[in-house]
Amino acid sequence: MKNFYTLTLNEIKQLVQKKELSKKELLESLFQRIDKIDKDLNAFISLFKEEIEISDSKNFLPIAVKDNICIKGKKTTCGSKILEDYVSPYNASVIEYLKNEGFVFVGKTNMDEFAMGSSTETSYFGYTKNPYDLTRIPGGSSGGSAVAVASYEVPVALGSDTGGSIRQPAALCGVVGVKPTYGRVSRYGLVAFASSLDQIGVFARNVLDAAIVLENICRYDEKDSTSINLAQEKFTEELCKTDEDFIKSLTIGVPKEYFIEGIQKEIKDKIYEVINFLSNQGLKIEEVSLPNTEYAVAVYYIIAPSEASSNLARYDGVKYGYKSEDKIVSYSQSKMINMYLLTRKEGFGSEVKRRIMLGTYSLSSGYYDAYYLKAQKVRKLIFDDFINVFNKVDLLITPTSPTTAFKIGEKINDPLKMYLSDIFTIPCNLAGLPGMSIPCGYDSNNLPIGLQILAPHFKETKMLKLAYFIEKNFRFKKITNEYVVGEQ
Repeated sequence: MKNFYTLTLNEIKQLVQKKELSKKELLESLFQRIDKIDKDLNAFISLFKEEIEISDSKNFLPIAVKDNICIKGKKTTCGSKILEDYVSPYNASVIEYLKNEGFVFVGKTNMDEFAMGSSTETSYFGYTKNPYDLTRIPGGSSGGSAVAVASYEVPVALGSDTGGSIRQPAALCGVVGVKPTYGRVSRYGLVAFASSLDQIGVFARNVLDAAIVLENICRYDEKDSTSINLAQEKFTEELCKTDEDFIKSLTIGVPKEYFIEGIQKEIKDKIYEVINFLSNQGLKIEEVSLPNTEYAVAVYYIIAPSEASSNLARYDGVKYGYKSEDKIVSYSQSKMINMYLLTRKEGFGSEVKRRIMLGTYSLSSGYYDAYYLKAQKVRKLIFDDFINVFNKVDLLITPTSPTTAFKIGEKINDPLKMYLSDIFTIPCNLAGLPGMSIPCGYDSNNLPIGLQILAPHFKETKMLKLAYFIEKNFRFKKITNEYVVGEQ
């Protein structure tokens, strides 16, 4: 059988429409690939091999879905024991949109439990491994989606990004990851972690494939009160119009706060190599300052757990999901309270419990003003920093992650070290901006390095165009192995 699994989404689209590619052969190729390598990688929690219907639709576009996005009749586990057997009774809006455009869902991907993590090590279903080095993490929380795309199990995948959960694993796995502006993509059917930060986005192996998915999911949805009523954009058409004059008209900002002490030297050098390349192409480069960046991690780890403690209160063993057996915790409590306590104790993992406790404490009487309210005020300062900078420049370029992929188990017992993995991605979520990561090279261990592009609100087209230009013109030798096969 031919290696159809190496085709890009755009190639699949063209070949299927011309009837030069059999839908059945494509599916067989993808599932053979998954059967061969996923036992080593653990990118998927569930597969829909038997359920996929081969319809007469002119499109037949395979996609994987992070397991916190609801698909009717399929399990939505959020990587947690507490939802291990939960079957969704409805489709998320993004699933409806994609289904109507001929996308078919290959399976649900592994993730940090309730999207809380930066390494996909907190999943109840075991950790996912980086395809470039099986001893290393793929990033998180959307690590399963990143790995599925990087290892040619699927051409594209959906993820969610609360503090970098698309961009950071995209960087660590050498793929493209895009987080749109907050409100651009409906969150209806996305299981909530932190409602003011969560955003559905996409993984792909190139910018054009990412744009194909994005133009189908970036639309207004009346079911989501935070959805922005904007006209649907044709990102793929705009990419094809990218010309030299447009690129040379851009002013790129380089925020000095993103090149701090402690960043891996090879990452810093590679990002500056791209910046120098763009300068030589005629783009104007300016150093800028985002002075409140240093507070972003602290602000995030007050606001996100606070929202999580509220959102996760619904998992009590009564409405749905895991329910503890009727045991006694304390005779001073009612049987119902005992059931609540045991269900949450047994159903949630340690990282989720840690964040619920952090959030509950921040929102508690006497601490609300000191922590949560203050964090929201500093969030506004971070937002204002970006608004001020985008009055001077069109886009920002930064590293996506301060390091390449670290070893499995290296930071799992040190939450503070783990939280710092998202230091360059968190500000984007706090400000609700669009951001993306694209691969730009490797370190001395042959591990991928990601470059982050940040744009003003609703300027996804401009961001995608710069990414497309870099992808086409900044050349670097691609590293392959049995999991990262490369185009054939």
